[in-house]
Amino acid sequence: MFTLIAGAHVYAPEDLGIKDVLICNDRIVKVADHIDFEWDEDDFIRIEGKGKYLVPGFIDQHVHIIGGGGEDGFASLIREIQMTDCVRYGVTTVIGVLGTDSNAKSVESIVARAKALKEQGMSAYCLTGSYAYPSVTLTGSVSKDIAFIEEVIGVKIAISDHRDSNLSKEELARLATQARTAGLLAKKPGVVHMHTGRGKKGYKDVLEIIKETDIPVSQFRPTHVAGQPESAKEFAAAGGYLDFTSGIQTDATAAKIAEALKTVPLKQITLSSDSNGSFPKWSEDKKIIGMGIGKMETLYDTVRHLILDQKVPMEEALCIITKNVADALMLYPKKGSVAKDSDADLVLLDEKLAITDVLALGKVMVRDGILKAKNYYEYD
Repeated sequence: MFTLIAGAHVYAPEDLGIKDVLICNDRIVKVADHIDFEWDEDDFIRIEGKGKYLVPGFIDQHVHIIGGGGEDGFASLIREIQMTDCVRYGVTTVIGVLGTDSNAKSVESIVARAKALKEQGMSAYCLTGSYAYPSVTLTGSVSKDIAFIEEVIGVKIAISDHRDSNLSKEELARLATQARTAGLLAKKPGVVHMHTGRGKKGYKDVLEIIKETDIPVSQFRPTHVAGQPESAKEFAAAGGYLDFTSGIQTDATAAKIAEALKTVPLKQITLSSDSNGSFPKWSEDKKIIGMGIGKMETLYDTVRHLILDQKVPMEEALCIITKNVADALMLYPKKGSVAKDSDADLVLLDEKLAITDVLALGKVMVRDGILKAKNYYEYD
């Protein structure tokens, strides 16, 4: 199957100007000023890109693909995510994570869901572990999960939160070493992806590990960084990645990212949605008084605010959900790029930066604003 996207303004995410992009099956095979191409109409799709922007498919590295929740009883457990929940918002690659609950939910289930999303046409990876320590795993070992399970690229843990396991600095360092060595073996990032709450410790243990050991700062990936602004500044100064969470007020998140960009190199900033995770509201004495759910649509909406409201150049703003994430997870340039031999994960935007078309691995998921993809149990 061949697909030609003709005459779009390409941000790869760097500005390439007006280009044609030719796709064969799941890969980009050519990017050029003009491509003359004809093929049997049964195996050829032409998408008119004139007046539109063509950008890489979005990567969301913090998604509760089997649902988060559980802080307010079993009824508060959130449903698993569907493929269409992702692609309709331009997300063509997800990294699944467990959250607070690792009793009713498991690593086995998250690996299975990642495989299911892949079978339905998008790209999906996941992390072993959860908030809990010792880490829950599938094989009985964090390092074996990363080394031998294709979808597992790192481990999740929680710090600075009243729901974490209060693991010691030494335990966190050992966890990072296990993930790192397994990642080296399997050619994966082997990251320690850390849910970071608003607790008193902040990044104290992580910063001390970086100073006192030979574990590189890149091994640690704190998320929800806006909740620990001072610790985040120190971590960024040491060369670490800052992963913002798009949250509910995407305009406010965009403003925080724009402020961070004044002092933190662009390549160190990423954005994720915490989609399908619980957004509990706590009283001062840590009693739950409300509950919300993270939404996938907030990911790109934050970037759109970054471009339109904060006046961050488009090629820079797009990086935080494309190139930067792919690079941090050892997926670039396969992911996060519009280039020859990159995966054909692509999003077309209109002049107002609204999503009009989405391709995941070359398959048209959204066309002219209409969702074309179907989940397994959806029928005409």
